[in-house]
Amino acid sequence: MRYLCFLYLGQEKTQGSVEASMKLKKQVTVCGAAVFCVAVFSLYLMLDRVQHDPARHQSGGNFPRSQISVLQNRIQQLEQLLEENHEIISHIKESVLELTANAEGPPALLPYYTANGSWVVPPEPRPSFFSVSPQDCQFALGGRGQKPELQMLTVSEELPFDNVDGGVWKQGFDISYGPHDWDAEDLQVFVVPHSHNDPGWIKTFDKYYSEQTQHILNSMVSKLQEDPRRRFLWAEVSFFAKWWDNINAQKRAAVRRLVGNGQLEIVTGGWVMPDEANSHYFALIDQLIEGHQWLEKNLGAAPRSGWAVDPFGHSPTMAYLLRRANLTSMLIQRVHYAIKKHFATTHSLEFMWRQTWDSDSTTDIFCHMMPFYSYDVPHTCGPDPKICCQFDFKRLPGGRINCPWKVPPRAITEANVAERAALLLDQYRKKSRLFRSNVLLVPLGDDFRYDKPQEWDAQFFNYQRLFDFLNSKPDLHVQAQFGTLSDYFDALYKRTGVEPGAQPPGFPVLSGDFFSYADREDHYWTGYYTSRPFYKSLDRVLEAHLRGAEILYSLAVAHARRAGLASQYPLSNLALLTEARRTLGLFQHHDAITGTAKEAVVADYGVRLLRSLVGLKQVIINAAHYLVLGDKETYHFDPAAPFLQTDDSRLNHDALPERAVVQLDASPRYVVLFNPLEHERLSVASLLVSSPHVRVFSEEGQPLAVQVSAHWSSATEMVPDVYQVSVPVRLPALGLGVLQLQLGLDGHRTLPSSTRVHLHGRRLAVSRHEAFPLRVVDSGAGDFAISNRYMKVWFSGLSGLLKSIRRVDEEQEQRVDMEFLVYGTRTSKDKSGAYLFLPDGEAQPYVPKDPPVLRVTEGPFFSEVAAYYEHVHQVVRLYNLPGVEGLSLELSSLVDIRDYVNKELAVRLRTDIGSQGTFFTDLNGFQVQPRRYLKKLPLQANFYPMPVMAYLQDARSRLTLHTAQALGVSSLRDGQLEVILDRRLMQDDNRGLGQGLKDNKRTCNRFRLLLERRTLGSEVPDGHSSSYPSLLSHLTSVSLNAPVLALPVAKRQRPAPSLRSFHPLAASLPCDFHLLNLRTLHAEDDALPSAEAALILHRKGFDCGLEAKNLGFNCTTSQGKVALGSLFHGLDVGFLQPTSLTLLYPLAAPSNGTDVYLEPMEVATFRLRLG
Repeated sequence: MRYLCFLYLGQEKTQGSVEASMKLKKQVTVCGAAVFCVAVFSLYLMLDRVQHDPARHQSGGNFPRSQISVLQNRIQQLEQLLEENHEIISHIKESVLELTANAEGPPALLPYYTANGSWVVPPEPRPSFFSVSPQDCQFALGGRGQKPELQMLTVSEELPFDNVDGGVWKQGFDISYGPHDWDAEDLQVFVVPHSHNDPGWIKTFDKYYSEQTQHILNSMVSKLQEDPRRRFLWAEVSFFAKWWDNINAQKRAAVRRLVGNGQLEIVTGGWVMPDEANSHYFALIDQLIEGHQWLEKNLGAAPRSGWAVDPFGHSPTMAYLLRRANLTSMLIQRVHYAIKKHFATTHSLEFMWRQTWDSDSTTDIFCHMMPFYSYDVPHTCGPDPKICCQFDFKRLPGGRINCPWKVPPRAITEANVAERAALLLDQYRKKSRLFRSNVLLVPLGDDFRYDKPQEWDAQFFNYQRLFDFLNSKPDLHVQAQFGTLSDYFDALYKRTGVEPGAQPPGFPVLSGDFFSYADREDHYWTGYYTSRPFYKSLDRVLEAHLRGAEILYSLAVAHARRAGLASQYPLSNLALLTEARRTLGLFQHHDAITGTAKEAVVADYGVRLLRSLVGLKQVIINAAHYLVLGDKETYHFDPAAPFLQTDDSRLNHDALPERAVVQLDASPRYVVLFNPLEHERLSVASLLVSSPHVRVFSEEGQPLAVQVSAHWSSATEMVPDVYQVSVPVRLPALGLGVLQLQLGLDGHRTLPSSTRVHLHGRRLAVSRHEAFPLRVVDSGAGDFAISNRYMKVWFSGLSGLLKSIRRVDEEQEQRVDMEFLVYGTRTSKDKSGAYLFLPDGEAQPYVPKDPPVLRVTEGPFFSEVAAYYEHVHQVVRLYNLPGVEGLSLELSSLVDIRDYVNKELAVRLRTDIGSQGTFFTDLNGFQVQPRRYLKKLPLQANFYPMPVMAYLQDARSRLTLHTAQALGVSSLRDGQLEVILDRRLMQDDNRGLGQGLKDNKRTCNRFRLLLERRTLGSEVPDGHSSSYPSLLSHLTSVSLNAPVLALPVAKRQRPAPSLRSFHPLAASLPCDFHLLNLRTLHAEDDALPSAEAALILHRKGFDCGLEAKNLGFNCTTSQGKVALGSLFHGLDVGFLQPTSLTLLYPLAAPSNGTDVYLEPMEVATFRLRLG
């Protein structure tokens, strides 16, 4: 029964434990024991019955076979018994919970110091469950359904990646065709005019709009209306929405007509065309909803096809999300040239893209991969760019751009049309031979094209003459016309005889991803996984605040409406939410979060991110103010004097946050704590206060034990008059807790940290304070350790960096050796830049000018080791708490490489894990993709994006590095994991940016390091196609990415109103569920919230084979079932309707039934009304 752990923390006596809790303990212990006895006894009876039941013996069968069938029966019965047992324990657990809820106040953890010099925090006087049903463990074991023909990991392992000269199609091969290839079925050609508009790259979003984009869209309206045969494609709703706000009603009506009659198609329909490497799935979904909701409201349009011509590599997460949004087809372009060639050779450029976990094709989406180098005109009509360029009529002689192949286009006339059409048709036919159907897609466009009426005329008139000629010659067997992307897909489905989105006969199924991308030679686009990490981090801070603000605002509005106080509440905060949704969406653009825009554009993004962050803090403060008041009637919103203050502030967009200091005086100060997780959370809240003499009380006025530490501004200097107070708090799921702070000293409960500073012979003065024991070690130090209830962590006395971790229940320590490294760049003409990583060989050890100063702090609730180097300050912190917080190490690196020239700073972990050339990285924080180190490829090709985690494993253990910002990661040798922290590069890498990376900031990178042990007898699932984090790992990741927000009550509140903690959930969500968002929808009047919200849930896939620890809260799974009707405390679910991901399509009629079911890995959206 290894999946069923009934963990009871409360058998050791805590000081001052009350009789009630003793009684309760006895009841719980007895209940637990009873359950155990019942379970064991029933198993015994069952086995006994199985052995003695004569009917089970097959008469006359040979002996071994009957034994096997008896065993099979026995196993089935055991499974059934486990199931029944699981239900019994669930019931008992619920009743125990009721008992405990009524019997206990908040935990008063009072640590004590032991003789061997370590702090012990007694267990909490309450039981905590971890109970996972066996069915929920089957999913990660996989093995259902047949494997797709094309698994990208296998393709990469088998391809030679040789770069053979292919002739006119340099990266391909010569294509031939026969004179009668189209006799049976005409070639049907769709030429698709498009304009790729980057919402920021060389120019800012606004500058592009005013100088180019608005002219493109204005000409589009007039030029499409001139001829009903013309077509145009548009992708970026951010630009479209800005333009829409600036045009009159007459023009708007014309646009709606053009969309309605199919001349103008909006493809994908996201706010931007997002990067697929560094973006997190919350933000990907959010920008898709923002775009789709805008399109439905303003154009009455719903996108049908995806179009991603410029992201630098492609993720299956995007395919999954488009499928969930009800799109039927999609197109991708930037894929490694060797993979394109291989797929062209095997006619696999069009395939059904399926998720790795999918056993029955429900996630399939039809995908078209463009075969050639680029999406521009020279690389889209066929294999020979020299010829295709002659059919880009913007390049007619006399214009500003020409053809690099030195043969210009010629205007089409009566005299030359036959010869020109034949030349173009030859390219069309050659391109068509790479595909399985006789329908051909020919994009016609490039960046910011069609911005002048002359260009529209040149392209449309000349092509129409070519089409008219081709279509008038039946013996050519070709039909050519302008089309949209969906015109192409519809014709293909019709020709192959299937419903739109279904798998055409003979087309392959593919699973996996398209990272990492190279466009030529060994030019791998793996640098942008780290470029400008400051903003990659700020992106995730904004995302966490947006999710928290959305949820709190939706709850506050629902509660205010229910109490009849909506008129008092700042409903207009919805405008701040909308602005932040759009800013986060804009930043997912493939030149924004990637770090590949010009410096001025990066600064523009930064200003927008910070402005939205400040707005979201206001939304959170206003919602928390309302929800935390004991008496809602006393609520008064005053924008000039907010009730709560923010936890931190940033001076400008490229500054690190400054934490707020709570000024203590004679009267008590209150702090409201917000937990944005959907699970109860036990964690250490750290606040800065103005005195070391501080007492902290719970909401009920119970004194709490706290750890007080100095606040350091450098390795050796304390900040005067600022102190850190750290207090363990248990916070409700998605809820608010309240702490009270007062000046004063409680010798039993105000516990100081002790500190040692290791100077390594450097002559430095160290600040002291009488409140904190401090020891200075001038030189010579051996290795040392810090520990908590789960592990002992060893550090090098010289470097101050991690050396090994020993779990308390194991003899053996696990080597986890940390070192910093530096990569240089090549001396040849091609050097690293914003996009490319072109190192000059393996990384060299980082050699600091001076040995590091180390500062070791130890205390009851956390201990930490800080190592101060010239370019990086690294802090490793270990929390002494039960559950998620204490089971992993918190790492933060403050990196500053502003004096580097063409160098990149990396950190490497070396372990004894036998990883056998395999490592695992996440895709968009949504799924995990196995990776193989490929020796045949250059070093830079083996780097991959790491938005939230990467891990190594063998049959015994798994080490996961969790991250709070996207960075590039690799494993270049067995047992190693390395991450690029920042890069400073002095030159452009010839991909159009025209700048290096020289605007580095002081950047804080945050990580969690989790070491897990495989349980005995759990096989490592076949990690070739899929792998999953454990539940603990999932929870560690969300905790890191959604930190507790501490909001001090503003000082002038007299008398202090009564504050009450806010518990929004009446029942806890199963712990394999993540509440992605609770997003208030707009009313008809855009400025006001409607009564409806979008609830987005994700049921995570997880691996049960890693040892389950007590997570510090009650964690159960429910085979994917959730009762939404009883989920929210004090609110009814008045209306519930499952919809497509972006709410454009209802999936069922609205019902009163509120029980929902999700498959593992499923992301589901519900439209609901809370009241």
